[in-house]
Amino acid sequence: MWSSARDVAAGDLVIIWQTRELIQPLLITPGKDLNSRFGYYRHADLVGIPYGSKVGSRNGKGFIHVLRPTPELWTMALPHRTQILYLADIAFITSWLDIKRGSSVIEAGTGSGSFSHSIARTIGSVGHLWSYEFHEARANKAREEFSLHGMADIVTLTHRNVCKDGFTVEDTVDAVFLDLPAPWDAIEHAKKALKKTSPTRICCFSPCMEQVLRTVSALNDSGFTDITMFETLLRPHEVHQLSLQPLTQAVEKLKKLEQKREDKRQHQIARSSKRKRDDLQETDADNVGGKRLRTQESGDEDVSIRDIPDAVVDPGQSANQPSPIKLSVSKVSPDVRGHTSYLTFARLVPTAPSKSVAIQE
Repeated sequence: MWSSARDVAAGDLVIIWQTRELIQPLLITPGKDLNSRFGYYRHADLVGIPYGSKVGSRNGKGFIHVLRPTPELWTMALPHRTQILYLADIAFITSWLDIKRGSSVIEAGTGSGSFSHSIARTIGSVGHLWSYEFHEARANKAREEFSLHGMADIVTLTHRNVCKDGFTVEDTVDAVFLDLPAPWDAIEHAKKALKKTSPTRICCFSPCMEQVLRTVSALNDSGFTDITMFETLLRPHEVHQLSLQPLTQAVEKLKKLEQKREDKRQHQIARSSKRKRDDLQETDADNVGGKRLRTQESGDEDVSIRDIPDAVVDPGQSANQPSPIKLSVSKVSPDVRGHTSYLTFARLVPTAPSKSVAIQE
């Protein structure tokens, strides 16, 4: 598809990464300039640098990253002519349609070409994608992009109303993907295009439940089986790293806390005993002998908090302790992306040959 060279060359299409929200494609044309809020860049200065390089601006306002295009990056950077499929839906559809290297696929509703680029990479040079677009201007623009990106041999793009005129191939493809306002009108045409020698699959991309219901009815009427529907939702996770103490350190910490509680309890007992003795001394002040006896006992039992020894810490002990354990944890971000569309899948299983045909064979 795109250039596989190590360095950027004149005429290459690159992806300019400025921020997560600001990604744009750029055709390297010496003599032209790129102006953005992150600085001023000459195309000629980008020629010869390795892909993935961080490039500072000429006026010192910022920097950009020059990346090699991939279907994922193209989906994030492409010029939107229509609503597009994003990576979560693309990956799920590719898996459920069992699209792989060498597969033959029909896509109805080329749009901005996001899905087309991912499928072209998946099927490779030994597979083929027939793509159909009703809008002529969008079809012409997509055809230019496919040619520029080296996909002309993999993708055949046709300007056609498939709901009315059907597809240009019959008994040929392994999978059909319909991204149409009324996919139920194209179900019978899709059935004709699917292979009849092996199980094949179809997916319809519909934003409304009413569309799903009509599509399911059409699939049932056309003999499709295993009809099911899915909805893909992204749940971003915020990842953090925590430091956990080793078990030995945790045990030592608990022991110190228990010892501190016990010392505090003994101190409170000692203070309570001293208070009682002081009260008793006031009542028995005339009894000198008893006072001396109690004073002597008080000296033996009075324990001050200053007399409680601190825990002895070995200077080399901390150095020998194992380092804290690093643990990655995550929580779901409250900003969860909403609904895109419903994905309706179905299979078409070949009919078994009749007994008379089997006997003749």
